[in-house]
Amino acid sequence: MKRQVAVATLFASLVLSSAAMAQDATRTLPMAPPLPAPLPKARDVPWPGTVSLQIDASDTARGVYRVTQVFPVPDGASELTLLQPGWLPGNHSETGPYPLLANIHFYAEGPGGQKEIAWVRDTVAVNAFHLALPEDTRQVTAKFVHTSPLQTSEGRVTMTPEMLNLQWEKMSLYPAGTYTRGISVKPTVTVPKGWQVYTALDGLARSSGKSSDQVSWAPVDYERLVDSPIFAGRNAQRFDLGQGVWLDAVADEPGQLAISPANLQTYRNLVSEALATFGARHFDHYDFLLALSDKLGGIGLEHHRSSENSMNPSAWTDWDGLDWGRNVIPHEFVHSWNGKFRRPADLWTPDYQQPMQNTLLWVYEGQTQFWGYVLSARSGVQTKNTILGSLATAAAKYSEGTPGRGWRSVEDTTAAPQLNLRKPLPYGSLTRGEDYYVEGALVWLEADQLIRQGTRGAKGLDDFARAFFGVKDGDWGEQTYDFDEVVRTLNGVYPYDWASFLRTRIYGTNQPAPLAGIQMGGYRLTWRDKPNPSEEGYAKDKKSLDLTYSLGMTLDKDGQVTATLWDGPAYDAGIVNGTKLVAVNGRAYSEAVLKDAITAAKTGGTAAKAPIALLVRRGDNFQTMTIDYHGGLRWPWLESTTPGRPNGLDRLLAPRRK
Repeated sequence: MKRQVAVATLFASLVLSSAAMAQDATRTLPMAPPLPAPLPKARDVPWPGTVSLQIDASDTARGVYRVTQVFPVPDGASELTLLQPGWLPGNHSETGPYPLLANIHFYAEGPGGQKEIAWVRDTVAVNAFHLALPEDTRQVTAKFVHTSPLQTSEGRVTMTPEMLNLQWEKMSLYPAGTYTRGISVKPTVTVPKGWQVYTALDGLARSSGKSSDQVSWAPVDYERLVDSPIFAGRNAQRFDLGQGVWLDAVADEPGQLAISPANLQTYRNLVSEALATFGARHFDHYDFLLALSDKLGGIGLEHHRSSENSMNPSAWTDWDGLDWGRNVIPHEFVHSWNGKFRRPADLWTPDYQQPMQNTLLWVYEGQTQFWGYVLSARSGVQTKNTILGSLATAAAKYSEGTPGRGWRSVEDTTAAPQLNLRKPLPYGSLTRGEDYYVEGALVWLEADQLIRQGTRGAKGLDDFARAFFGVKDGDWGEQTYDFDEVVRTLNGVYPYDWASFLRTRIYGTNQPAPLAGIQMGGYRLTWRDKPNPSEEGYAKDKKSLDLTYSLGMTLDKDGQVTATLWDGPAYDAGIVNGTKLVAVNGRAYSEAVLKDAITAAKTGGTAAKAPIALLVRRGDNFQTMTIDYHGGLRWPWLESTTPGRPNGLDRLLAPRRK
């Protein structure tokens, strides 16, 4: 019987195969063509000579950077491949603004003079330009323009009539096949006359012309050049924070540079607190580059000896009202130790072509987020109450606001920068975003409290910071690490099963809400009918209304839904992003009317049993939707469980400086 079945099966297979062959006889079947040759792999050898890089950044009216680069060519070279940087440090994905280079021309120079040569763009690595060089070419000159975005829909604006933010990697090329640290570059920039120019570069020289000034610096390797951006502006001021650290500010208006001595002192405190926390410094000098602007594109980006930061133009003149928005400078300062000096091994690359791997961003960014909170409170750059509000917002998000934790781990969110390039998603609470920042910080808060409790307060995560980041004082190279070293260092501070601790919380899914650090620190998550200080400041500045923990949605100033909580009340009613609220219970929409309706649905007696009726518009369609919600307004707060006496979290946030 088995033989008969086997024969029948074989016969059926032959019939199907014959049918497929017959079908293929009338179907053209192409074969894959070969891919172009891969780009040359970077080698740790110096590039011969020094590359000249001249950028004319004086055309602020049109937002154009005009670039001339001259590349010495190795003797006997018959070809040259030049690259636009693609994998930019701190971006965690391939974000090179390739389309912004235009009017590109190359010229070969040799004994016979200068001759324009054709270029061919690589068909796979589209940021690569292949040049066939004439015989005896001594150097190649590249001329092109970087067309800075003029409006946010085109990208981040980097030049306005009042200021500019020059990032070298956005408007320069480098030769393929060489470690970027082996490429010497002589940089020169032309800026509008009288503008102040700030950067961490050394060897400043300046000359004045009729309508512009030319600024240059000593030759520097390309890796350090890219790590040393420029802020320049008409309205500018430099503040000495002591200990080799400077705060360099440019502003839309000169009055926005006014900062009281007491508030400036908080930045001096920040420097002292950071040096006390880490126990070493990995820079010879450091510059906080700050734009007080709503015209220049927003930024918070780390560098080894500087950081690029932007804040609301009134951040200094409305110090109390904008307390919520000043965390960027402490966060980016921490990166000099965590991310620049100590860097995950799979995030360090020899050039800007090799892809970066983000698997340890929960250390790189998560612990930086943690220390950004801590140092803000210790220094006074932000108040303790604002930081407690930020922690409450984080605790609520991962308690009730992120159902995606059921399927996606914190570690997997480290792929988010590559997956969606930091663009908004339809249901962010389900898909998750870059939660390795804030949920990572809550995990590190728990680690701190575990150490504190296990050592009876003798140690905390400060001891890990000194052991892990505070080594090799004065070294401003890069020292890489892996998961095992993180665990070993933690065990050196306080013996514990740290490997399991981290793997469960970072690599696991459907974990309990990460509240243990807050609870061990002597606080608990509670709910009130008004926003905490951090959320209140953010909402006023952004003119938004966050009802995530009541109706399950967030709205902009016009009543348009910008986010809907997956499986929340609004979602269940059919309200999605882009829906606009027109009326609430028969009254024209306003923030106050909606809040009153939510409150009445909880406290209004018999009438409260009725659902909230919303007239909404989605596209050209109007519809009345009802939300059967009666829980009232809810915003997260942290409340001390040890009122009247300091607890673990209080001690963590207390100043260390003497």
